[in-house]
Amino acid sequence: MKNLFLIGGSMSLLLMTSCNSSDENSGSNATVNVRLTDGPAAYTAVNIDIQKIEINTNGGWTTLNFPKPGVYNLLNFKNGTDVILGQAELPEGKVSQMRMVLGSNNSIVVNGTTYPLQTPSALQSGLKFNWNQTLSANGAYTVWIDFDAGRSVVAMGNNSYILKPVIRAFSELTNGQIKGYVLPQAAKASVHAIMASDTIATAIPNPDGFFMLSGLPQGNYTVSYDAAGNTGYVDESTNNVSVTFGKVSDLGTKTLHQ
Repeated sequence: MKNLFLIGGSMSLLLMTSCNSSDENSGSNATVNVRLTDGPAAYTAVNIDIQKIEINTNGGWTTLNFPKPGVYNLLNFKNGTDVILGQAELPEGKVSQMRMVLGSNNSIVVNGTTYPLQTPSALQSGLKFNWNQTLSANGAYTVWIDFDAGRSVVAMGNNSYILKPVIRAFSELTNGQIKGYVLPQAAKASVHAIMASDTIATAIPNPDGFFMLSGLPQGNYTVSYDAAGNTGYVDESTNNVSVTFGKVSDLGTKTLHQ
């Protein structure tokens, strides 16, 4: 009887130790949610076949829990609109890179006609891009993959197009934002965030004039409102726009004049 008690006590201690160890391991993880957003492009659709996403930590590559691999029209996700791709549980510590694996079902729609979007074979083995972040235990993070459709598609002539992805990643901790409206719609304006002499981000406003520029580094910007050349409207700009992480700089409404 005494021996049974000792055995039972040892098993209980073992179970408690195992549970505590499991709790400690799970408590050292961080949750990362990955979302897809887009820079603008002057096409009807840019369809990208996303098959897998991986995140690189000190322990190697971790595959994102990605429930809906397949074709995503990048132009559906602009001016602050995004879509969640999936989630990963990662150990605390530094994250350095992400990797996106593409399938072969990529296409572009120009003036209502669909053309294949040629994809270099290297992209189907994984396109790497930087995401530098230090994850804390029990932390929850959101990271956006900004797939710049406009700069990622190269027109080769004769209705031939090649995909050369331009991608950046940013989190809520490194997400400076500028929003506003530009009118009238007839101006067909594009909006640019310029730091010093570099254009950091571009937006093509929604039909109601709304635009949002995201993933901007902190600093002072000139926001340029560029009307299409054949509309007769005059370009304008707003200077000394301050961008701070965690805050949206609201520029209100800018009305262009002829």
